[in-house]
Amino acid sequence: MGKLSNIIPVSDLRQDAAKLLKQLRNDKEPLIITQRGRATAVIIGVDAYEKSEHEKKILLLLAKGEREIETGEGYDLEAVLAEADAFLAREPA
Repeated sequence: MGKLSNIIPVSDLRQDAAKLLKQLRNDKEPLIITQRGRATAVIIGVDAYEKSEHEKKILLLLAKGEREIETGEGYDLEAVLAEADAFLAREPA
């Protein structure tokens, strides 16, 4: 995570929402919102959210692949590579 300045009370969010949203876009760092001195929420920019979701999908696919390997399911690596080579060798229509 980052700087201590990225922790703000909810009252600051209410007073300066536009400025804080601009800060989110520029810094690319999440904002931690506190209420009564305790962290209650995290705000992240759209780009960071989309990147996080993309990375999560990749990790879920890798975990699924690991489970398939453990149970003997899925496809043989050589068959997948051969199919990929054949797909890449095709000329676009």
